[in-house]
Amino acid sequence: MADAIVNLALEQLLQITTQKIGEEVRLVGNVKNEVEKLRSNLEAIQAVLLDAEERQMKDKAVRRWLDQLKDTSYDMEDVLDEWNTEIMKLQVEGDLEDAPAPKQKVPSFFLCSCFGIKQVVLRRDIAQKIKELNEKLDIIAKEKDRYNFNDTKSIETPERVRTTSLVDVAEIYGRESEKKSLVSKLLDERNEEQKDLPVISLIGMGGIGKTTLAQLAYNNDKVKSHFDTRVWVCVSDPFDEFRVAKAIIEGLTSRNDNLIELESLLQRIQECISGKKFLLVLDDVWSENYDKWKQFYYCLKNGSHGSKVLITTRKDTVASIMGSVDPIIMEKLSEKECWSVFTQFAFSGRLLKECEKLEEIGREIVAQCKGLPLAAKTIGSLLRFKRTRDEWQRILDSEIWESEEIEKGLLSPLMLSYNDLSPMIRRCFSYCAIFPKDHNINKDHLIKLWMAQGYLGLEKDKEMEIIGQECFDHLASRSFFQEFQKDEDKRIISCKMHDIVHDFAQFLSKGEYFTVEINKDSKEPVISSSNEKARHSMLKLNSGATFPISICSLKSLRSLLIGCDKYLVPNDVLPNLIGELTCLRALDLSPRYGISNLITEIPKEVKKLIHLKYLNLSRLDVKKLPETLCELYNLQTLDITLCSRLKELPQGMGKLINLRHFFNRGTLSLSYMPRGIEKLTCLRTLSQFWENSSSSDNSKACSTLACLKDLKHLRGELYIRRLGNVTNVSEVKRMQILSNKEHLFNLKLEFDQDGEGERKNDDDELLLEALQPHPKLEKLHINYYRGSTFYSDWIMSLTGLRELSLRHCRYCMHLSPLGKLPSLESLRIYDMRVKKLVMGIESDGAFSSSTSVIPFRKLKVLEFWHSYEWEEWDYGNTILPCLASLSIYHCHKLRALPDGLLQGAKNLQHFEIIGRNLLEERYRKGTGEDWQKISHIPNINFNRSYLQGGPLPLC
Repeated sequence: MADAIVNLALEQLLQITTQKIGEEVRLVGNVKNEVEKLRSNLEAIQAVLLDAEERQMKDKAVRRWLDQLKDTSYDMEDVLDEWNTEIMKLQVEGDLEDAPAPKQKVPSFFLCSCFGIKQVVLRRDIAQKIKELNEKLDIIAKEKDRYNFNDTKSIETPERVRTTSLVDVAEIYGRESEKKSLVSKLLDERNEEQKDLPVISLIGMGGIGKTTLAQLAYNNDKVKSHFDTRVWVCVSDPFDEFRVAKAIIEGLTSRNDNLIELESLLQRIQECISGKKFLLVLDDVWSENYDKWKQFYYCLKNGSHGSKVLITTRKDTVASIMGSVDPIIMEKLSEKECWSVFTQFAFSGRLLKECEKLEEIGREIVAQCKGLPLAAKTIGSLLRFKRTRDEWQRILDSEIWESEEIEKGLLSPLMLSYNDLSPMIRRCFSYCAIFPKDHNINKDHLIKLWMAQGYLGLEKDKEMEIIGQECFDHLASRSFFQEFQKDEDKRIISCKMHDIVHDFAQFLSKGEYFTVEINKDSKEPVISSSNEKARHSMLKLNSGATFPISICSLKSLRSLLIGCDKYLVPNDVLPNLIGELTCLRALDLSPRYGISNLITEIPKEVKKLIHLKYLNLSRLDVKKLPETLCELYNLQTLDITLCSRLKELPQGMGKLINLRHFFNRGTLSLSYMPRGIEKLTCLRTLSQFWENSSSSDNSKACSTLACLKDLKHLRGELYIRRLGNVTNVSEVKRMQILSNKEHLFNLKLEFDQDGEGERKNDDDELLLEALQPHPKLEKLHINYYRGSTFYSDWIMSLTGLRELSLRHCRYCMHLSPLGKLPSLESLRIYDMRVKKLVMGIESDGAFSSSTSVIPFRKLKVLEFWHSYEWEEWDYGNTILPCLASLSIYHCHKLRALPDGLLQGAKNLQHFEIIGRNLLEERYRKGTGEDWQKISHIPNINFNRSYLQGGPLPLC
């Protein structure tokens, strides 16, 4: 960890000392020499840090030395960042003509002669701080000589990780008897051993595979069909009754109730399970307090016969207290089973001949894993990237295997894998210690937090987000992350960390990161001697808890993430919080659920957070943001998602020259973008943009779509609203505001306007033509479009478009042109006002089966919603060879489906009709006149009732 922090400070210093100095620049005292001395000391220390990191495992004196080094490095970062911020401020406000360009993230400690008295004072202050840091570092550098460290070259850059290198374990090796025993116990309804609710337990040491086995049984097909409902809750330590009760309710109802009393929560659980056969898994139980368990046990007895509770625990006393009979004791894996786990990772992607050469030494390494699957998985993930026998031998010969810290036998492979990471990835991994155990870590959120700490580079025009993605992939490939959740495109969106891996992260950063959960009647102090030097903290405030104002005493905090229920952080806390924690790089005030109506104002003192790079204000009840927020020149991410009462943005937004991500989705009361938004050329994310051309007061607003032209780095999603206000279509077309944004993959165009906007308007067709995006667009949503057709050259050029959604495009009846989109897989149409819909392509002669003319040739999903006037579907010669799902919701007057569709769509698997309409009568099973035309479809659902088949499995 120290290696990572020192590297970050050294990166900043190297930028300083390599900058060119103009003749007109005057130095301040001896600052240049001090900076050079600082760099020299850091480089000398850096050379031995890898050896020091390894020796800290056994030598507490070395660990103390590393802690001193980390503290000094942190202070150094603050000084450099403070100076850089002042330079940026002078430049942005126009007070410094010869300042370095904004892209120079860390300017030199030199000052142009045009600086005023204020700048000279500031310069001397920085110089004094640099001198003091050097004095501290001198002592640390001299002390290192006492330990006779070896010079060791650390890894400089991470190997680029291919997505295919991520091994997603779909099976569990060995445990055959445990598998059969567990599934048998879950399905057994004889209940001979226990009259009441049976409690089944898996007992074993950390990393032995308890959770994996429980997950396997939980997702077993027989188990899933046996129970009416299943709930999984990670309990962890301490056993928090409120959190566990809420998690059970959320698992049963898929929503979070706003109950705050434990008795009310338990009653709600009792109601939810009444008469149901349920399976409740309580993973990672530690508490031996019977009183905490018995109140749950009594309310859970309300389930029907056959209900079960499954617990996993490291302690047999816990299983006994919870009334478990005949527990399953999980022993270590056999050598054969451990070898199977290891080879799945270590030999992934290798040729058979290469595997044979490495087998002998590999088996010696597996013997060091002591039968622990997590150890075998971790060390196997490390060795997957080691190509030679010598590299494997160095791993086998490492002294780290002798360590007994944390959990016997598990720290060694984790430390070996950690030491093999680059400094950048090490600091990214260590940061994950800020999250509590079993926390669902959102990948994009994590990357933005890494950015805020400066872990992913210092240049604002570098693609830090891509570097962050690579770091995440690297950690995932080394098995530091697990339990991945993926989106519909199979991209990872979140993950978790194994408890032992989390313990390891905490061990590496002891005292720097702490998470605390505060309940309504919590009396335990938040601040103690163990966290008085904390740099990063996550607070979890449960219902009724009081915000711990003592957190303001941790003046060195760089991250404060407040995970709270709504209504918990009041206005009067913020000024003190902001005024004291001036080292913050990341501040998250967003509630976990609902909207917080206690925070209605962001204090003007927010400008004191000069280092701040990440600010999350989403779901707050604020109506206005202070102008002083625009003095946060380092800000990279600003999140105001779902601030539904926010009416205007600060007029100085153009000052935020480093802003890369601006999340403003769901800000329903906003109606314009402020002037200066076009200056934010670093923006990668802009959730929504409002067109303001027709506004009567443009003094505050960015008045036209032209503001988007220079925001060429925008990526991901963009939602443009109020296009009905555009007054100069030819200007929009000339500017080509969207065609240069090749990284936008999801575009939403809304043609609404201030006022009615219901009448048909052919001008929308011209405007749609003018809004040509880059051809790489993958998803397109068009709302309130008032044209009669979608014939537009650029729409036909979207060769990669996979999804198209048309909402409230009420006057458009001709969809034929859309059939030419070669990659279109999903088409959803909402609220048409036409009687006839034309999808077919007319032809004078016979229809050609050539793939070059087949319309909608890749379409898999077709949906129609709320088209109440629709009567006729002109299908022409169209066939839909790939159509798998057809859904028609509340289209009451549609008389029939085209025969050509039912005959040509040979792959149709799912047909659904919702709402009373003529189709239901026509195609009713057995009695409908056209039932035979659809009877070949495997899954047919009318009004939530399946006539045959069942729901398609989720992808």
